[in-house]
Amino acid sequence: MELSSYRNIWRVAYPIIIGSVAQNLMNLADTAFLGQLGSEELAASGNAIIFYFLFIVVGIGFSIGAEIVVGRRNGEGNYPEIGRVVDHCFYILIPLSLILYLTYQVFGQSILEAVTANETIVGIGLQYLDFRVYGIFFAFMNLCFRTFYIGTTNTSILIWSTSIMAVVNIAFDYLLIFGNLGFPELGVKGAAIASVIAEVSALIYFSVYTLKNVDLQKYRLLAFGAIELKIWRNLFKVSLPIMLQHFIAIASWLFFFLIIEKMGTKELAISHIVRSIYMVLMIPLFGFSAATSTLVSNLIGQNQHEGVMAFTWKVSKLTLLATALILPMNLLFPEKMISFFTSDPEILQGSVSVIYVITASMFAFSLAFILFSAVSGTGNTQISLLIETSTLVIYVATAYSIVFVLDGSLPIVWCSEFVYFGLMGLFSFFYLRYGNWRNRVI
Repeated sequence: MELSSYRNIWRVAYPIIIGSVAQNLMNLADTAFLGQLGSEELAASGNAIIFYFLFIVVGIGFSIGAEIVVGRRNGEGNYPEIGRVVDHCFYILIPLSLILYLTYQVFGQSILEAVTANETIVGIGLQYLDFRVYGIFFAFMNLCFRTFYIGTTNTSILIWSTSIMAVVNIAFDYLLIFGNLGFPELGVKGAAIASVIAEVSALIYFSVYTLKNVDLQKYRLLAFGAIELKIWRNLFKVSLPIMLQHFIAIASWLFFFLIIEKMGTKELAISHIVRSIYMVLMIPLFGFSAATSTLVSNLIGQNQHEGVMAFTWKVSKLTLLATALILPMNLLFPEKMISFFTSDPEILQGSVSVIYVITASMFAFSLAFILFSAVSGTGNTQISLLIETSTLVIYVATAYSIVFVLDGSLPIVWCSEFVYFGLMGLFSFFYLRYGNWRNRVI
């Protein structure tokens, strides 16, 4: 099968998309359940989840870099090296998860208090984070398995692993948040515990499936030999810029919501509802994005450099089509979608105009993010870091100016998304068209 064919793009992307559906069902359930507790609980847990992802995103960034390396080795047909790369992911991510856990224990409360003005939101957020932080260990080990399966383009397992996570998380949300069926009523703590249990269930599935179904000898996977400094250095060379890039992205997202918090609790609650809907709209995009970076890396590993731009346009077309198919839900039934999260008429009414803004921004996002993922797939992750950082600085400055200088309304603040995606797409296109990436060795 031709690596860059529409059929192969879909083969790699659709399991990630289906897995993202399950992941977002989990996020939607969290938001819906917590929304029933009250607007403060919803706002606080929303901020806490973003704060938690400031820690998790470091591992996600590393794993994406490792996927690019695995994809290059897969394209080269160097299968034994793939196992060694994945094993080194375990060597790096498990100690890193411990460091991040200890960092939260020492500094987490102080950081949250420093960036959040509302003491009630801080208190509720800490209730969530004090339990959720244990999920770092299991999440990072799951990322190691994802690195192998995405890098080798065997993504179908992600449908099952993420579906198991979603079912387990939703079930324990129902049991622990409200105390159903004899379980204790734990509120936001219950949501955090449910998420940790879900991460554990995914790790068990990954471990059992890999041991039973993967040719461990072919890939030398889970052999856990001696640490090789060459692999260590190469992984960090590719991954470190992506780790920084993702950390800066989530930090900017957190700053964006902290700016909105200054507008009021109602605006913050609206924005977290919109964020949950936004994540649903991004489902096809994330699947095609992961396919783009790993398949670009595979193409370069097969010395098919001239096919990268044509391949990127193919993925862009598929992404725009998939996005267009789900956008009518927002345009035709915005109130019904929002009512899933809240029954507060003021919040419901205030959310509609913001929904229209993010719906329009998705077209720019779909094109820009695929171009950006292709840049990452070339292996020149320093350039992707430069693109992300420069666009995010302008993005946050734009949002800040709209709120504090122009005194703009919430929908206008969300128009900052157009600035972000427009610049990201423009910079990425110029690098792919004119940049020196074809001789990049990783």
